[in-house]
Parts: sequence; structure tokens; C-alpha cells
Amino acid sequence: MSLVSPFSRRLYLRIWLAVVGGVAVFALVVGVAWRIAAEHNAQQNAVQQPPGREFVLRDAQGHPKLKGQALRRPTEPGEGLEFMLEGLDGAAYTLEMSPRPRPPRPGRYDAAFWLSPPFGFLWVLALVGIAVTVGVFPIIRRLLQRLETLQRGVQRFGEGDLSVRVAERGQDEVADLARQFNAAAARIETLVASHKSLLANASHELRSPLTRIRMGLELMQGNAPSPNFRAEILRNIAELDQLVDEILLASRLDAREADVGTVEAVDLMGLAAEECVRVDAELQAEPGTPADALEVRGVAKLLRRALRNLLENARRYSQGDITMTLRAVGGRVEVSVCDHGPGVPPDQRERIFEPFYRLPGASERSGGVGLGLALVRSIAQRHDGAVRCTDRPDGAPGACFVLSLPRGG
Repeated sequence: MSLVSPFSRRLYLRIWLAVVGGVAVFALVVGVAWRIAAEHNAQQNAVQQPPGREFVLRDAQGHPKLKGQALRRPTEPGEGLEFMLEGLDGAAYTLEMSPRPRPPRPGRYDAAFWLSPPFGFLWVLALVGIAVTVGVFPIIRRLLQRLETLQRGVQRFGEGDLSVRVAERGQDEVADLARQFNAAAARIETLVASHKSLLANASHELRSPLTRIRMGLELMQGNAPSPNFRAEILRNIAELDQLVDEILLASRLDAREADVGTVEAVDLMGLAAEECVRVDAELQAEPGTPADALEVRGVAKLLRRALRNLLENARRYSQGDITMTLRAVGGRVEVSVCDHGPGVPPDQRERIFEPFYRLPGASERSGGVGLGLALVRSIAQRHDGAVRCTDRPDGAPGACFVLSLPRGG
């Protein structure tokens, strides 16, 4: 289970938070600078324009000689102070005071100068803008650098390098996009390799019956063929027709978007009974199993083809009876086809479902080209099912092929 918060997995939120954080810092610094400048100006204005104060001038005996309101007149810095007095008799007087010497404070006037508008805001805004730009850039750069890596991978894939994959780092949309790209690339690479293998093997398998037919026609030399010879030619033509049909069906099943028929409710018991009659196989079902429990949803012609291929494969190698058993297991229906043949070695039970694969020692004369079981697996996967090869449950020599399909809802 990932400990990363879903909120932080959103790339656009992370970029937005980075920008908002930069703007917030920028606004905070500007606000602080603005307040410092405002307080400095307020203090300066308070010194330059003090309010009027009551002024009394007395003699040695304590009698008031001059009394009135004292107003400070604005002067230049360093020129001292000057007050305007208006006596009780209405006469105007001027009071001047020389400047008081003060020890200089290093940096005080410089700081006040740089913090006062307009120069204060210019350099503060410039520094903060540079800081935000430099601070936010590596964050966004790190987030978007993976997009550039993904773009280069897609470009290489488009140029024909089907083995290219991109790194899957993180838990955001870019990482999810990378995983989807890798899955799609692997799927495409597998399909292309499968099609190449299919074409290579098909070209070899098609040559065998065609060569036999050509040799037969040359041996006839214009004479009427014997019944056995005619039967051999017809057998090769039927084998050729079956091979072409299986190759075309395999190609359609590989293309998931291809239309292979209408999905409907299919009674497996009925299909199994018809196919068992063709090869003289025994059909069994668990006692007490209701009819609707052996019903699945799928394409009837494909399911019929899967059952037929399993039965024909068993008939080809079996040296005794063939049994097909149907049973409902939970939400699935299992179809088991058991024979009395030589069996399948455990290390070969996965490979026999590969296209054009034959067990060691099998010959072309025994029939089949190695596509039958591959088609069964493709049909099962098309119906969200599976197929496997096991030993016979009774321990007798032979093999059992179990086709598992989900029950119809």
C-alpha cells in the first residue's frame, strides 16, 4: 500500500502549489517591505510636521511675558529648528534653534534611503522576483523532466525500436502514463513478434501440403488418379484449407478490436453433446447440476471451435476412450477432456499452447500443425477464461485439458 497522499499524486496540483508558494513568499516579502517603508515615512512626516504646542515665556519673577501657539516651520535637514510664535497680543515672533550635533549611525540613512520609495520597492521587488524565479524553476523542472524522458521514449518507439521502455518513477500522472506506455509497448512488441512467428511458421506449414499436391499431380502424368491417390490429394487439400482457416482465426483473435461474432448465452452442454458425437467421445456431467449452471456468455462458434479442437487433439493421440466432463465450480464452468494417450511432460505443458509447437517426436503425418491448442487458449482468453493441461485424475496414462470459463450472468 502506498503511503503517498492522493493529493500529492496530482502533477497539476504540485505545479500549482509550487507557483502559489512562490507567489505567497513574494507577497509576504513585498508586504513587509511596504510596511517598513510606510512606518519610516510616517515617522519622517511626524518629525517634519509636528502638531502645534502651547508656548509660555516667563521672566525672572515667573510672570508670563509671551504666551501663544508654537508651530514648527519645515526646514532642510541639518539646518536646525525654527518655530513660529503668535503672542496673546496678536504679534508674531520667530524662534530659531541651532542644530544639535549627533554622532553618526552607520547605515541608518542608507537603509532609510533604500527602504523609502521609490528606490526601496524597485530593488526589493527585483530581488524577490529573482529569488522566486530561481527557487521555483528547479521544482517545476524536476516535475516535467520525466515528461521529456517519456517523449524521447515515444519518439524512439515511433522510429521502430519496439524494445524501448521508460522509467516508472513516482506516483503521479507522469508515472501512470509511463506505466501505460510500457504496457502498450510490450503488448505491441508481443503482437508484432507473434505475427512474425505466425507468418514464418505458416509459410513453412503451407509448403508441405502444397508440395505433396504438386508431386501427386506430376506423378499422375495425365492418367486418371487411383481412389487412394485421390483420397490423399483431398486430404492434403483439406489440411491446407484447415491451416488457412486457423491462421486467419488466430490473426482475428490477436486483434482485440476485431469482430469475431455476437456475444450471447451459450449452452455448453448442447455444444459438447454435438461435438462428442463427431469424434465418438463420452460426455459426462456431475449429477444434480442444473442446466443453467452450465451456461456461459460468449461467441457460440468460437466456443464450439475450442471444444472441437480439444476433442480432435485427444482423438489424434489417444489410444482408448475420450471423456468430456462438464461441471460448475463456483462462478465458473470447467470442461475437461481426458484421453488415454502418451500424456504431456510437465515441462512441456505450457509450450504446447504456443502457435506451431509440436511435442518432440510428433510428425506432420499424425495430423495438425500446432495451432489447435493455441486457438483454444486464445478463445479462452477472449472469454476471460483459461485452459491448462494436467494429469488424469485417476492416475492412468494420458492427459486432461481443462477449459475454465466464467458463468453467464
